[in-house]
Amino acid sequence: MSAEFSGFGRDFFAFFRELRANNDRAWFEANKQRFRENVQVPMSAFIEAMAPRLAKITKNFTADPRVTGGSMFRVYRDVRFSKDKRPYKEHAACHFRHRFGRDAHAPGFYMHFAPDEIFFGGGLWLPPFEALAKIRGAIVARPTAWKKMLTGRNFVAHFEGVAGDALSRPPRGFDPAHPLIEDIKRKSFFAMREGNVKLAQSPNLIEEVTETFHAASPLMRFLCNALDVPY
Repeated sequence: MSAEFSGFGRDFFAFFRELRANNDRAWFEANKQRFRENVQVPMSAFIEAMAPRLAKITKNFTADPRVTGGSMFRVYRDVRFSKDKRPYKEHAACHFRHRFGRDAHAPGFYMHFAPDEIFFGGGLWLPPFEALAKIRGAIVARPTAWKKMLTGRNFVAHFEGVAGDALSRPPRGFDPAHPLIEDIKRKSFFAMREGNVKLAQSPNLIEEVTETFHAASPLMRFLCNALDVPY
């Protein structure tokens, strides 16, 4: 497959608009070939095109274009413990995870494509307790580095800050009066930039994503250092 990528076609987003109105197994099975051709093929092309660019930013994160077992998320939802029983995700996504990470709970660069919601960036989503404790400890131990990352010119130009769900109260063992307590309370740490369908359909998408991943590098480096893995 060529590493050239000129943007996602109209059929890519049309599939998800129709899936939203017909989120059931019968419709999906009848349209599975459309899904393969209009969603999985261009997603693989996008991931392949990003691989050499990501390697120039960091060699410790992987862009794997395989449909199964690669960077692309499955379309199937895990509904076992959810009240929402829709069987399929109504968006496409990929996660360029750290080479030491095995799942979405490892540091990574993330892409999310839906007809009405497009965003991309980097961070760490709901890490396990031990990893979360290390990150919180790193913020306390290196407050100047954390604040420098938050106020960096390129970071501020691309993101509104670090986001992520947080505890309602300070975690046990941390000073409630700490000046960075709002970040210490977080359960996830990520910086995301919004896009739109016009950008996603454009050849400029690759360049915009590359610039955004560069801008997210200070956060990613901080997280990796906190977890004792190379950036």
